[in-house]
Amino acid sequence: MKLSDAAIDAWLANHHDWRRNGDQIERSCTFSSFASGIAFVNDVARMADEADHHPDIDIRYTRIDIVLSTHDAGGITQKDTDLAERIDAAATAR
Repeated sequence: MKLSDAAIDAWLANHHDWRRNGDQIERSCTFSSFASGIAFVNDVARMADEADHHPDIDIRYTRIDIVLSTHDAGGITQKDTDLAERIDAAATAR
């Protein structure tokens, strides 16, 4: 089930690295090297497989862009915010 605009806004107020773009949430992470960025992508891939919820990932040298949306629900759901929080932890750990 899609989250309400109010629920999304409240979540974003506590997760400043994420921004809303229509029916998705996005975050960029920058790493000190290409290899560090790829290691982060591998972390995200493992988490996504565990959650059976897969983000769009764009790799631009040391910048990694993550986009989350639940396509079959037509927008942002709890699956997206849950995975986003796990991604935040992985980004902080790197």
